[in-house]
Amino acid sequence: MDRAYYPTVVISDIHLGTSFSRSMEASRFLMSIDCDRLILNGDVIDGWHLKKKSNKTWKKKHTLFFRVILKMMENFGTEVVYVRGNHDDFLDPLLPVTFHNVKIVKDFVHQRGERRYYVTHGDIFDSVTSHMRWLSKLGDVGYTLLLHINKYYNRYRRLRGKPYFSFAQAIKSRVKSAVSYLSDYEQSLVDLARTKRCHGIICGHIHHAEDKRYDDIHYLNSGDWVESMTALVESESGEWKIFYYNEK
Repeated sequence: MDRAYYPTVVISDIHLGTSFSRSMEASRFLMSIDCDRLILNGDVIDGWHLKKKSNKTWKKKHTLFFRVILKMMENFGTEVVYVRGNHDDFLDPLLPVTFHNVKIVKDFVHQRGERRYYVTHGDIFDSVTSHMRWLSKLGDVGYTLLLHINKYYNRYRRLRGKPYFSFAQAIKSRVKSAVSYLSDYEQSLVDLARTKRCHGIICGHIHHAEDKRYDDIHYLNSGDWVESMTALVESESGEWKIFYYNEK
């Protein structure tokens, strides 16, 4: 199989350890590419769910994801940068740590040529996640319930030949407060990139892939592998685009 080559690939919000993780799709995507640098931008492992005693949703397919990455490192020499997210905050006591060609960090500056991008998961600008942990976990329960409803509703739609429909994305696009939150979130990260003297910002966290410009700052969000199945890929000329995975 011909493998696409990208100097840099960013993938985030896979939430391994949950029943809703699209880890097989994420693994197939990584098996179809070669890259010099792979940035895992947070919430790759969902420690919040794994801490629950009753939660037994870690599957072989979740382990496979890391085996694929090890093969990329072995066969192509891929450098791996793991940026901690809020759901994998169990990594905090280790940070920063580097071994072989793997870095596990809180944030990262990606530079290629003269272009500098500040890489952060993005939860630092989510006031609920940062300052009201209990409310954030309550929201996580609500999101999980929504995904359960989504699962059965889309099973009904498939039986009638209708395409996938996401409640979560529909709510984000229609509820005024959610739209305002997304805008404020993006602006805060853009301001951060300026303070870091970077040309752009690369984030995740909100499960909403985006590629846009705020004047002189390039805002990029890698989306998620729970619903949208998106990644960010950088071309050899330094251009970024959103990669949309379409299952064959």
